[in-house]
Amino acid sequence: FASREVDYILSIGGIVVKHGQRLGRDIHLADLAKNYDAVFLGMGLGDTNDLDLETDLAGVMDAVDYIADLRQADSKRTLPVGRRIVVIGGGMTAIDIATQTKRLGAEVVTIVYRRGQAQMNASPYEQELAQTNGVTIRHWLRPKRLIGHNGHVSAIELEYTHEVDGKLTGTGETTTIACDQVFTAIGQTFLPGEVAGVALAMEKGRLKGDAERKTSVPGVWAGGDCVAGGKDLTVAAVEDGKQAALSIDRALRAKTASRAARAELEAGGLGRACRAGDRQCRLPVRHAARQPGERRRRHGHCP
Repeated sequence: FASREVDYILSIGGIVVKHGQRLGRDIHLADLAKNYDAVFLGMGLGDTNDLDLETDLAGVMDAVDYIADLRQADSKRTLPVGRRIVVIGGGMTAIDIATQTKRLGAEVVTIVYRRGQAQMNASPYEQELAQTNGVTIRHWLRPKRLIGHNGHVSAIELEYTHEVDGKLTGTGETTTIACDQVFTAIGQTFLPGEVAGVALAMEKGRLKGDAERKTSVPGVWAGGDCVAGGKDLTVAAVEDGKQAALSIDRALRAKTASRAARAELEAGGLGRACRAGDRQCRLPVRHAARQPGERRRRHGHCP
């Protein structure tokens, strides 16, 4: 489906795709802002949060990387799928990886989240969808220790949590879930190096934008996960792109009109003076066609 959408967009014409170009490495925002009339940033969040545990055991995987492989795999049979899977996290990525692996044949898939259901970033609909697919969601648990056997993860020890004066804290009580695969889906982070050299305003670790998706730098717009205040949903990212496109269109039309007006003024002789009563007129002189012997007329408003 995504490939068909890309093909449709490229069929419009006038669109060039450059592959293998990473912002901050192969291309730089400062150069783009200088060489183009408008720049839209939609690179998402390029890094993931690490699990604060020893994770050198086989079978412990990053959910984002796995989903990327899943989307591009010619055959899903090549993907490693455990029998008993634990997913750590409470957002859309956690729901996605849990649902997908259950559909791929995992016998038991459990999502563990450190807070309650109301605090999960995943929408109630997505949570229900995962549960409908056979995924178990357990709340008020956080990972404490990974347990391995012969170099492969065999279980995860979790600590029960609760809130004290608004702060999350462990109760000291633990439980263990047997598993042969653990996915970490504990959030993604913005890579500041991608926009190095440009003083973009930030908010809560992401780019700050206004209602038109303008950033603090003129000529630069942004949308999607890389922008603060977003809902981390595909539909929200699409809306960001739409609003940014409308804003860019207005900005470019205004710039084009300004250039045209300036060119017209220059071509019309801006600065040539005539007298209109006691006022000095500095409007461009527009000479109308005249008949032989007819005196040249000045501005229409000039005597």
